[in-house]
Amino acid sequence: MNATLIFIMVAIAIGGVAWVFIFPLLSGERNAERRMASVARREPMQQRSSRSNQKSRREQVEGTLKQLEARQKATKRIPLSMRLTQAGLSVTPRRFIVVCVSLGFGVFAALMLTGVGLLAAIGIAFAAGGGLPFWALSFLKKRREAKFLEAFPDAVDVIVRGIKAGLPLLDSLKLIASEAEEPVRSEFRSIIETQTIGIPIGEACLRLYESMPLPEANFFAIVVSIQQRAGGNLSEALGNLSRVLRDRKKMKAKIKAMSMEAKASAAIIGALPIAVMILVYITSPQYISLLWTEPLGRMMLLGCAVWMSMGVMVMRKMINFDF
Repeated sequence: MNATLIFIMVAIAIGGVAWVFIFPLLSGERNAERRMASVARREPMQQRSSRSNQKSRREQVEGTLKQLEARQKATKRIPLSMRLTQAGLSVTPRRFIVVCVSLGFGVFAALMLTGVGLLAAIGIAFAAGGGLPFWALSFLKKRREAKFLEAFPDAVDVIVRGIKAGLPLLDSLKLIASEAEEPVRSEFRSIIETQTIGIPIGEACLRLYESMPLPEANFFAIVVSIQQRAGGNLSEALGNLSRVLRDRKKMKAKIKAMSMEAKASAAIIGALPIAVMILVYITSPQYISLLWTEPLGRMMLLGCAVWMSMGVMVMRKMINFDF
């Protein structure tokens, strides 16, 4: 009886040991556990690889932005040829200088024939030949930039719709270069011409900021350049850029509307002394002619002109909003 009991207990122990150590090997349970463990370990590896990919892409974007910032800081004084291009003029710098010199000599000769003093004639001729053409150049540049900003958000929307429809970026740019309004059409045509000679499209878009020095053009060039170097969803990025451009346009219009009262007040205050002087000259010219016939009157007139100029510049600084 004792021997039978001992045999049963030994058999149960051997069966238990076999069940624990041998059955998982025969049934494949151990292989299943290893497979599940390998699958469980694979998820952190994928997360680690995705994190490394995101980190590398972030580093690429940061490197691209640093390169673009260093490139913009390296730009020095704008040459005359580029200023003529920004103003939309097709004349050469040599012809522009000839026009300036001719205008200065013409004004000097006209003033000398009318009996104006030599120093006054030289000063007015220098202002006419060296100041008036460059003022006109700056005026044409600002007017061209205003026209560009008016049509640029619509052009970006057309590019976004073209990319979403399956068109390549270059074909969308060609569509803008042929269908958009000026000066957007000519600027995008320059991008296409630059790209056809072998320059990458990202570098070609970066040159847009040189001929159109606006933050909006710089935003577009940076978005395209980063997408070409680091990848990403270009249609989404340009869609966000379009919304930013329209928001900036609305903000600029709001600022202009809010500052019109201050600008009108500044114009009235600045024009009031000149208007009073003209009215006094019409009613009693002998009374006010002492300002330019007497030495003390000329000094007073010069001082008033300096103070008026200072006041106009201060008011202009106060009502000029940059954002």
